[in-house]
Amino acid sequence: MPFGAEIVDDGVQFSLYAPDVDAIDLLIAGRAEARMIGDNGFKRAHVPDARAGDLYSYRLPNGLIIPDPASRFQPQGVTGPSEIIDPQSYAWRNKDWRGRPWNEAVLYEAHIGAATEQGTYHAFADRLDELADLGVTLIELMPLAQWRGERNWGYDGVLPFAPANSYGRPEDLKALVDKAHGLGLMIVIDVVYNHFGPSGNYLNNYARSFFTNRHETPWGEAINYDDEGQDVTRAFFIHNALYWIEEFNVDGLRLDAVHAIHDHSDKHILLDIAQSVKDACPDRHVHLFLENEENQARWLAREEDTLTPRYYTAQWNDDAHHCWHALLSGEQEGYYIDFADDPAARLARALTEGFAYQGDRSIFRKGEPRGERSSHLHPTAFIDFLQNHDQIGNRAFGERIDALVPPERLTMAREVLLLSPHIPMLFMGEEWASSKPFLYFVDFVDEPELARAVFEGRQKEFASFKDFGADEAAIPDPNALDTFLQTRIALEERNLPHHNSAYERTRKLLQLRRSFVAPLLATGFRGASQNNSFINDLIDLSWRFDAGTLRIAMNVGAHDVETPLVEGVIFYASDAIQREAESIRLPPWSMIAIRS
Repeated sequence: MPFGAEIVDDGVQFSLYAPDVDAIDLLIAGRAEARMIGDNGFKRAHVPDARAGDLYSYRLPNGLIIPDPASRFQPQGVTGPSEIIDPQSYAWRNKDWRGRPWNEAVLYEAHIGAATEQGTYHAFADRLDELADLGVTLIELMPLAQWRGERNWGYDGVLPFAPANSYGRPEDLKALVDKAHGLGLMIVIDVVYNHFGPSGNYLNNYARSFFTNRHETPWGEAINYDDEGQDVTRAFFIHNALYWIEEFNVDGLRLDAVHAIHDHSDKHILLDIAQSVKDACPDRHVHLFLENEENQARWLAREEDTLTPRYYTAQWNDDAHHCWHALLSGEQEGYYIDFADDPAARLARALTEGFAYQGDRSIFRKGEPRGERSSHLHPTAFIDFLQNHDQIGNRAFGERIDALVPPERLTMAREVLLLSPHIPMLFMGEEWASSKPFLYFVDFVDEPELARAVFEGRQKEFASFKDFGADEAAIPDPNALDTFLQTRIALEERNLPHHNSAYERTRKLLQLRRSFVAPLLATGFRGASQNNSFINDLIDLSWRFDAGTLRIAMNVGAHDVETPLVEGVIFYASDAIQREAESIRLPPWSMIAIRS
């Protein structure tokens, strides 16, 4: 890696890209150790007696002392010194792990700080046996890159190579990954390549070419991927992707909000990252997936076998979520307006074709088209969910969908989620229908102006919503410690009868998915179809694969409906389903799954 502190045979080599200053002082343990100079924008120094564990900083000509932007650990936070880390010091127990194929993926999104009472890598590692037993196969961790303060969702990271010190040390994270692999679990980390957080980023003081004025983002200056000086910026983030995969042995990355990555160069940075990862890991199952509001199916292209991803493995399918939410809750505000006109029909399209919007005009976007054709893509290119950190936490009071929707509707939706051919994702606690909210939280209390701006922005965001505008004062302060503490899931809740029933249902559904659905997904895709025109609120869908056909029929209305009985094995049916001579009667909010 051309950035940061590298342990070599005769000491440590330090490299900092700082084209805007002539020379920099390297400080180790607060003492000046070397004057860093160089060419091509890089400043370098070699220190023979430096070693792992030493704390170091850089002093700019104006006297400002900064951490290493490629720091591997910040024991004292973003404003403190960086620590020299030996990436080879951890002894991997499961060093022969090569990952798992994508057709077996069942995702579980977790925030390390809120997933246990202790909020550490160690504590979350203690939960892995339970998750593996449940049927989860992939843990997706919300961003870990070091941010300002003690607590954060993770999307305000400013040191992309430094795992958050609030959760433990880098070797603790490696131990978490190592244990997961021993249990057959994959680990994927969420990374943010579209912006830096609002506090603790010093790059503008010595490397202004990391940013560009050519583009705008909702979070401040755009990262420079296509302007003068782009080569180093691109290399910085490509190496960051490789760093997590190679040094921490993670099984992939989820790239946050790539629609906010602006790159008009001949070779988009997303393509560069995908190709670099593929070249570096030819003998591993490494899965890259995206969040992308633009529904750009181009990044999800498959090879001729319809299975093998050419660039990215999958995308979070917001369309499917929005269809479900509009159908289950009846909400029409904000972006739900695009799905409220006929949520059943839009859901059927999302489940059979991937995106509900494939170039269609959006009311929410004032008539602008959104999306690209996706019906040709293998269903595993789409990650479906009924909730995630955004869809819960971006509500003013952080309510989970369980607090908004009648239980019989939600039970059926989760049955479809876990048995459809799309890749399912659960948000932590969803497996037992957790009642805990997931609120938006940060820790900028030592920067009062920023803290106030975040709080006021939160109030303004919801002022126009009829449910929240009349009581802005009740919206939780993101900076308050209590706001964070309210989000921590309560593991003991799982033992209560209602929650334990939901937990066991989740386990059963995942067992059935493993037996009846996952084998189909390992074969070529031949297309999907809608078997009805939504008469009487019946949604009847089929997906054809080389190894067979999956059919799911569901009743999303208030009255019983019938659907013809077809050949195949009914491997799951909701409670109270009635099988008659030549048809199946589905009560309201029930479903069947058939494999043939």
